[in-house]
Amino acid sequence: MKRMKFLCIAGLAASFACLSAGGCVLQEAASSQETARKTLSIVTWNLQALFDGIETGTEYGDYLEKSGWTMEKYHARLTAVAEAVGQMAEKPPDILAFQEVENSGVLRDLGEGPLSGLGYGWTFFANNPGAALGLGVLSRYPLLQTKTHSITSGGETAPRPVLELRLEPEGKPLTLFVCHWKSKAGDGGDTENLRRASARIIMRRFDELRREDPELPVIIMGDLNENHDEFYRQAGSIVSALLPDDPKAAELSGFRDTGAGIQDFLVLSRQKPPQSRYFAATMPALYSPWGGELQAGSFVYQHEWETIDHFLLSDGLFNDRGWDFDSCQALRKEPFINNNGYPNAYNPRTGSGQSDHVPLLLTLIQR
Repeated sequence: MKRMKFLCIAGLAASFACLSAGGCVLQEAASSQETARKTLSIVTWNLQALFDGIETGTEYGDYLEKSGWTMEKYHARLTAVAEAVGQMAEKPPDILAFQEVENSGVLRDLGEGPLSGLGYGWTFFANNPGAALGLGVLSRYPLLQTKTHSITSGGETAPRPVLELRLEPEGKPLTLFVCHWKSKAGDGGDTENLRRASARIIMRRFDELRREDPELPVIIMGDLNENHDEFYRQAGSIVSALLPDDPKAAELSGFRDTGAGIQDFLVLSRQKPPQSRYFAATMPALYSPWGGELQAGSFVYQHEWETIDHFLLSDGLFNDRGWDFDSCQALRKEPFINNNGYPNAYNPRTGSGQSDHVPLLLTLIQR
């Protein structure tokens, strides 16, 4: 009502317009419709090695007692992470997907500690046996189904699994794949194979889900350790795990004329809704906000921004039914960046900083 009153007294012309009862009623109705719109906010954030204060033998060297890591530093970092979550948006994100979390206890300490009272009543964590770090989710909506997919290629196991989550916020179904793919450390060909193996697992499940519900909204998210334009950065010489909807990429992949089998890459589209123009018509594509809503990057390597953190969206998020895409942001602002404009990396020795990745914030709207 305050907004309506302001519009009615803002000037003489506006006053005359509002002398008509119908004019003010229309404005009030529009305002009510805007208020009634439901949104769902999702964050993906690589936390840069969030270890607790208990040594188990798998910690990185900087997170050992002999290096100065303490329970006090751990709790201080939890507080800093929670404060950062509070600065992500006007309201707390509904779903927080974290990479590089040591164990489920860290999620519990966050949800029941500095984030208590915000309704993060559902958590899910998974890692590989004996791994130092894993992936975790905090959600304000029930996690109705959870799956963990391990990845093996050529006898080598990817360092982290893929998480699959099924939710129904406000009664509308949604499936999330939370990922932290193999990094590029080591031989480039070998690491690409593991990223492509992760993509194959996702596409196999995506195919199964589409057979059950062709319009199911699906989001693939997390640190994929690969740029959205990786194919071009590699001069179009390799089949990367993320491929653009490009005729050369389609030809090199062998999936230009036929969609037979499950591909071991994800096709990225700039179109809304996403579709494959150069790959086989039956091959699904995913919308990437990079190059559109998202610019620059989320991680810096050798003083250059990279786009290795992702939200990739299926066509089910662009059909005006259920949850639809609204916006996406890379949170390149305080406290996530430093004075140089780069990610505000965490320093375990001083306890300062946040992470060497900036979070991505996705907003969906209910139609």
